[in-house]
Amino acid sequence: MPAVHEEEIEARDRKKLIQVGFDVEEKERVATFTLVNDREGRGTGRPRGVELLSLAEATKKYPEAVGKHLWKLVSKDKDGFTRAAAEARPSGYFIRVREGHQAVLPLQACFFIKKERFKQRVHNLILMEKNASLNIINGCATADYVTEGQHVGVTEIYLDREATLSYTMIHDWSDEVEVRPRTGILVESGATFISNYISIKRSKITQTFPTCRLRGRNATGLFNSLIYAPEKSVYDVGARVLLEGMGSRAEVISRTISGGGKIVARGELIGMRKDIHAHLECSGMLLNDRGSIQAIPVLEAHHPDVNMSHEASVGKIAEEEIQYLMSRGIPQDRAVSLIVRGFLDTKILGLPPLLEEQVEKTIAMLEDAF
Repeated sequence: MPAVHEEEIEARDRKKLIQVGFDVEEKERVATFTLVNDREGRGTGRPRGVELLSLAEATKKYPEAVGKHLWKLVSKDKDGFTRAAAEARPSGYFIRVREGHQAVLPLQACFFIKKERFKQRVHNLILMEKNASLNIINGCATADYVTEGQHVGVTEIYLDREATLSYTMIHDWSDEVEVRPRTGILVESGATFISNYISIKRSKITQTFPTCRLRGRNATGLFNSLIYAPEKSVYDVGARVLLEGMGSRAEVISRTISGGGKIVARGELIGMRKDIHAHLECSGMLLNDRGSIQAIPVLEAHHPDVNMSHEASVGKIAEEEIQYLMSRGIPQDRAVSLIVRGFLDTKILGLPPLLEEQVEKTIAMLEDAF
């Protein structure tokens, strides 16, 4: 499968892709996958230990492995969006990291819509073998000249024992785009799954509520989100984690800011075995009275020997913080922007240094959204 040709990612699109963490030069990426509308491409070499194919290629090459895992963590009949994805031609990636392989550089994937009213249907499958490690950056966006469309992404992720996967999503959609990810994760003993979701631009609606099963002993699931919702945007985000393995650990942490949009921040932690540790944290900031933030934390315990907690807070920017910055000669608008930027602290994501630096640059480029 060839890399995406120059005419498919034009110069006018490159800035948008860079803003969602996509390295157009592919210099610091172990591998690259692109989906422009419904056309797939793959760049960079074939690294030892990391296998990247389109799902269509993998279905032909590894029919048994794909058949064993596909549609097992997300049901085709979950809703109308999953049914639409199941009926579409398979578009998306297949990633397998071989046992014991520790990838140093991140793998990147880009899902890009550059056709008005296009409905993008994606199905991704990730298999992390024993003691494997990988960072994935998913940059999802529409071209600046596209206003309306839909993205439905089904992703199924399997982590075998002692594997680690850091899965970072940066979204930059247009005003009238519907975004409907549907994700299932299965984590075995000693494995760690880290999800980081970042979106600070307007979309018509973004709805995501992945389900993660910590099936093995001492399995870990961490979900972090940084959301800024401008006016007329809706974000309904969160995660459900089932702590089934003894000693498993989970965190769902969200930082949300409404600049006039509606935010629903959900977190559901279900403790099934003894000696589990789980924490929910929802922090929200309202910049005006045109938006809303609803925090919905749910803790459910099925064993007396669990340690589960949650905290939630919603408020406005402290006036004294604005006044302090203004007293130092900073204009009010800039002062608000700096406070908002500080609230969206990427340190909570726990990214590797190289990846944290790239995410910081991405958010800095989008700072005018505040």
